[in-house]
Amino acid sequence: MASNRHLGRIVTLQSLYEYEFRLQSQDSHVDLEEVLSRNIERYKESIEDKDFVRSLAAGVLEHQDNLDEKLQPMAPGWPLDQIARIDRNILRMGLYELLYKGDSVPPKVVINEAVELAKAFGSDNSSKFINGVLGTAYRTLVEAEDQAHAEADN
Repeated sequence: MASNRHLGRIVTLQSLYEYEFRLQSQDSHVDLEEVLSRNIERYKESIEDKDFVRSLAAGVLEHQDNLDEKLQPMAPGWPLDQIARIDRNILRMGLYELLYKGDSVPPKVVINEAVELAKAFGSDNSSKFINGVLGTAYRTLVEAEDQAHAEADN
């Protein structure tokens, strides 16, 4: 059985995937909250922290443009719209957690969770791709920012 947060990330991924697919299919009635509620309901006995799922999905959606802008240079050979939808959403979730949830989720856990999602739902090479992009994101965005703050404090 997957851990509670791992299962929460799976439900978030499924919800973001469906939401993006329906938007790109011109579904004008798609609503993230409706998609999340339906998917959470399926696992209501196993997911204790439903707020985590909603917060992660809403955060990714709220910051999606910024996340995409930061991700693109880390995978220059792959325009984001050409990256498989599942991989793109795993990357967004991982980067969101690295950038905005670093105080509550250790970076190694974020990257490992993203790699596990890629192994479970992506293609054969997805996990290596996700690991490489998020590892680069951690080094260039998170560690660099932490170092800059440390130097500013001195």
